Amino acid sequence: MTGSNPLQVMPSMAEDLERLETELIASVCSENPFLTEIATHLIAAGGKRVRPGFTIAAAATALSVDAPASDEAITGGMAIELVHLGSLYHDDVMDEAEVRRTVDSVNARWGNHKAILAGDYLLAKASELAASLGVEVAALLANTIGQLCEGQLLELEHSFSLDRTEDLYLRSINGKTASLLAASCRIGGIVADLPRKQIDALTTFGFSYGMAFQIVDDVLDLVSNDAEMGKPTGHDLEEGVYTLPVLLTLAGPTGGELRSMLGGPIDPATRDAAASLIREGQGVSLAIDRARSYADAGRSALEALPASPGVTGLRAAADYLLDSVEAAAT
Repeated sequence: MTGSNPLQVMPSMAEDLERLETELIASVCSENPFLTEIATHLIAAGGKRVRPGFTIAAAATALSVDAPASDEAITGGMAIELVHLGSLYHDDVMDEAEVRRTVDSVNARWGNHKAILAGDYLLAKASELAASLGVEVAALLANTIGQLCEGQLLELEHSFSLDRTEDLYLRSINGKTASLLAASCRIGGIVADLPRKQIDALTTFGFSYGMAFQIVDDVLDLVSNDAEMGKPTGHDLEEGVYTLPVLLTLAGPTGGELRSMLGGPIDPATRDAAASLIREGQGVSLAIDRARSYADAGRSALEALPASPGVTGLRAAADYLLDSVEAAAT
């Protein structure tokens, strides 16, 4: 999804993210200049840094006034972002992607072998940072990396499968998307030494936001134009990734017609016809309802927290996501 980082409503967030950006590059520099070049490639390409922003905002829920982020919150955010970046290196190899964040993907520029090793290097650096924050954070990050792998594998396991269920879809996006956003918030709460009840509420928020985020992103893949998405509309259909709006359409009145188009590799004309059929049915609106429910659950979780700049920032992110849901519905 496009747009600025909604967490910027926190006055200190811009400076915190600038600091994080500088330290993020420094954290992956190697004695080998070539490895440094590859490892910093996507960092230099930019990004909204929503995940480390969540870590910083979650830690800020311990404060009654706006203030610069602690060193621990910045370190936790860096660890989270490096996991995200490492996963992107690996995803682009699997997808044979040529572009990422408007620049050449690492695999396109340097090849699959170097991209995989550089992705592993980023994950190793993330683990090193997490270890500096204590055993609980290190274990949480290791568990999250495992969930990312499980979620992605679950998606690949059911590529082109017309029998993929809604439960399998939700389990996959829980692993590949929601787990990292949940960990982002949980790490922020842990390093701020918040009460366990508040840490759990932040974790629920991150999970709920992540589930809603991925569903909205999957809807946008079908309803946005090529220029907005930076890739062809219905790209997931071409890849054999049947997302929630597709599954809900398959279960509806036009499911038989859609089923006859899918189940294997398709050409652009079939992709466009299938995407059009999905947009005309109830699958998109039903998927948006599910996303809205997850986003609302995230907002409700924040009610367990006292007022703070951090809560204001996280609530703004939820509001922004809900606006994206409504925009997708129109």
